[in-house]
Amino acid sequence: MLEHLPLIVFLVTFVLIFVLRMPIPAGMIAACTLYFLTDGLIKGVGFGALITGAGGSLHLVAQKTIEAIFTNGTIVAVPLFIFAANVMNAGKITEYVFGTCMGLVGRFRGGLAHVNVLASLVFSGMTGSAIADASGLGKLEIDAMRKEGYDDGFSCAITAASATIGPIFPPSIPMVVYAMLTGASVGALFMAGMVPGVLLAVALCVYVYFIAKKRNYPRTAPPKLRDYLLYLTKSIWAMLTPVILLVGIYTGIMTPTEAGAIAGLYALLVSFLIYRLMSWRTVKQVLVDTMKGTGSVSIMIGAASAISFIFAKEQIGTILGNWLLSVTANKYVFLFAVNIIILILGCLVDTSVIQLVMIPILWPVAEAMGINIIHFGLIICFNMMVGLSTPPFGMCLFITSGISGTPLKDIIREIWWPIVVMLIVLAVITYIPDVVLFLPKLTGMMA
Repeated sequence: MLEHLPLIVFLVTFVLIFVLRMPIPAGMIAACTLYFLTDGLIKGVGFGALITGAGGSLHLVAQKTIEAIFTNGTIVAVPLFIFAANVMNAGKITEYVFGTCMGLVGRFRGGLAHVNVLASLVFSGMTGSAIADASGLGKLEIDAMRKEGYDDGFSCAITAASATIGPIFPPSIPMVVYAMLTGASVGALFMAGMVPGVLLAVALCVYVYFIAKKRNYPRTAPPKLRDYLLYLTKSIWAMLTPVILLVGIYTGIMTPTEAGAIAGLYALLVSFLIYRLMSWRTVKQVLVDTMKGTGSVSIMIGAASAISFIFAKEQIGTILGNWLLSVTANKYVFLFAVNIIILILGCLVDTSVIQLVMIPILWPVAEAMGINIIHFGLIICFNMMVGLSTPPFGMCLFITSGISGTPLKDIIREIWWPIVVMLIVLAVITYIPDVVLFLPKLTGMMA
């Protein structure tokens, strides 16, 4: 019993993180620290030796954290995309994205809801972040829909659901993290996300069509062709952002990490020199926000590295893997079980924690079953994005509620059908692998 005490302490602390609503990065570090401290004390190692590493392993918390942050080149892309997203929101590039999409699909029944989905698809090609989409584009979209007479709950629900396209369509911050954890090709993951991202956008537009027809939501008067063409000449600089990124990555001109840097620099130049919507004070605030976001993500990734070490030491992955293999050797049954597990966790736990903790456990089992690493990554990523919109703790629900002042219960009442739509698309990409693998194979990024 005593030999299992460190693991028990770790698990109890990990649960308390969420029960006590502790900051997740700090809570993860605390859980790891208490594990190694308990392990050392049971072995009779002195406190000083534990800290210095002379007789114990407490120092591994800091060591693993630092190694994960500073020795992995792939993870450098994360703060770069966070910076790019912050610049685009601060520089009002989101407004040009919204206006362009308005001219294209606003004329259809429920036009602003269609604009909401299309704008999220375009914006996702710039930032790779659902949170950036929901908080940046979200307020603009919800305010516009409110003025046109759309129900607040529906406006927020479709905004939350469409924001989940962000990390599915390339570039994608969660895919970068997945690549770091598994060794998968970031470029192949990005290419694999294009079809599922577009498929989700189309599916949400189909849902919008039926709900708009049922509730008689308005159309938006189409702009005059001349006025719209003039607007396009102004917005073209903003709309070029995803083109530059995707062409650069898929032609091999730049790596995904370099693409993140180029996206941030390009957005900064466009906002500063062309649109003239940013000041040096705004740039300072963007840098502060980026450092805060990067710090939180970096600590979480570092803590996850220490947690992975604990799992390896305790052979949790092996134990769980053997159990799953004893239950079923069918990879499709396994994928169904994975989807259920991630969906349940997505209702209760922050999606970043799910990714960082569960992937090191689940991927070795998936690999043993012959599941393609790219296909598995898209399933995990898509599933986590569903979690951003699932009650009671879906982050996009809280964001849309906060920026609009809409009661959370109204959003939850409207979010269920968009969730059903997302689950249908999830089933498609889970059981028809070619939907995910078609483009990576076509472009030669994987065999």
